[in-house]
Amino acid sequence: MSTAPLRVRWLGRVPYREALAVQTALFEHGTEQHLLLLEHEHVFTYGPHADLDTNLRCDPAAVGADFVGVNRGGDITYHGPGQLVGYPIVNLPNAKGSLEHVRAVEQLLIDALAELGLPGAGRLPDYPGVWVDAEGPTPRKIAAIGVRLARGRTMHGFALNLTTDMAYLREHIVACGIADRPVTSLAEEGVDATMAQVVAIVARLAAERWADGVVDRHDVAWQHRSTDLAPFSRGEGPGERVTFRPRSHARLEAAGVTDGLSIETRKPDWLRPKVSLGPEVLTLKKTMRELDLVTVCEDAGCPNLSECWSDGTATFMVLGERCTRACGFCLVDTSKPLDPAADEPGRVAEAVDRMGLDHVVLTMVARDDLADGGMAHVAACVEAIRLRRPAARVETLISDAKGSLDALELLFAARPDVLNHNVETVPRLQRAVRPSAGYARSLAVLAWAKTAGLVTKSSLMVGVGETDDEVVATLADLAGVGCDIVTIGQYLRPTTHHLPVARWVEPAEFERWKQLGESLGIGHVEASPLTRSSYHAKQAADHVTPVTL
Repeated sequence: MSTAPLRVRWLGRVPYREALAVQTALFEHGTEQHLLLLEHEHVFTYGPHADLDTNLRCDPAAVGADFVGVNRGGDITYHGPGQLVGYPIVNLPNAKGSLEHVRAVEQLLIDALAELGLPGAGRLPDYPGVWVDAEGPTPRKIAAIGVRLARGRTMHGFALNLTTDMAYLREHIVACGIADRPVTSLAEEGVDATMAQVVAIVARLAAERWADGVVDRHDVAWQHRSTDLAPFSRGEGPGERVTFRPRSHARLEAAGVTDGLSIETRKPDWLRPKVSLGPEVLTLKKTMRELDLVTVCEDAGCPNLSECWSDGTATFMVLGERCTRACGFCLVDTSKPLDPAADEPGRVAEAVDRMGLDHVVLTMVARDDLADGGMAHVAACVEAIRLRRPAARVETLISDAKGSLDALELLFAARPDVLNHNVETVPRLQRAVRPSAGYARSLAVLAWAKTAGLVTKSSLMVGVGETDDEVVATLADLAGVGCDIVTIGQYLRPTTHHLPVARWVEPAEFERWKQLGESLGIGHVEASPLTRSSYHAKQAADHVTPVTL
């Protein structure tokens, strides 16, 4: 009998609330074994029984830290850069309890520290965690542990100090509520180890412990720098208009993709859509022009335009035609955006009514210049459509709102029938393909939408340089956070300024991914060379939602 793998993901630096959303979704919706490895931005977390009056010594905001209450054991602790955080979401036999799981996590770290050249690490009676000089005169805590176990499944985990700024643990809090025991780090103990080295050891030992050594590991880029981001994503305003993306190509090479097809390479027959500009297409184009509306079908150069428009459907792009990000695959303009048009929701609703649509797709440009990322405007469009055509089902394809749950909840409150947010590519290629976004953040957006009770959807493009294993792993992650619908399609290079196509993917591979994705628990996978996020959107939604039309 084969052993299911431990799905290990190095996620880079992730805000705590986003990582909490992902691990909670994997805990609640998934059945597979996962280990999330990452760093956090500065944050203090505390369990329900924490003594904050005694153990919190600062105003978290004043020291640049978030402050989050969580459902786990333990008092207050700190997470931040230079600290490896691990969240094992694993299944335990019914006979095993939380104390035994804590001991297992402790032993995992003790073994890892021994390999790193710190053999004196061990346990202290009545003090969870891992301690240096545990049996000596001055034990020092190097790793904190706090777990939750319910229905035989675990979440939360450990925090191991590598090069952590120890002032956060010594001056700003009483770490774990233990005032008379010092804390330490690998650096302070004289161990010179990189994060990558420690992650490799921990991942291997964890797979041996929880999956008989069978591991499915995938990493986001190890060097995701602020200079990769578009100016708006860095909080610096519009910057100059982006007309060429040389850094995207360099980032792709850094991810291991060093070759691609020339843009002049002839496409295979299965990538040649049939174009038919019949009367339905011309009527729809006329409606769009009369109402001064934009469709992503035109602006993104979708190969299915004539098919979808001939069927009387289209994807409306709201919030303008100018995006605040500069993704390596997208044709949408990246110059400074205009203010949102207050009358746009009404114009979209009128177009929907004129066209007699039963399933409407709204997409948007990323609007990092707006405090709420444009979510209130999208919500207004949903509400306007519902007032004008109550029977219409509305799907929204949105950006990540820079990870702001408060912003996203403005849209969640409008209850779109399908909430679509795209991961776009596999973890390794995120930095090259969409540097202003993040893999963990996208999973968090989907997890938050699922928690809000919405039908969730995401999309993956292939042919950028990913491997088959990476596609399957991404499908497993989407299934793990409860994603209901996934679309998979071939990447087509819009211009020579964009990322090259690494290969043409055969139709049979799409069919196999469809079957694999649905076997992993995704309700419906739409996969073919010409599939795009909104392709067959109504039919896909029919597979996972009751027909209410």
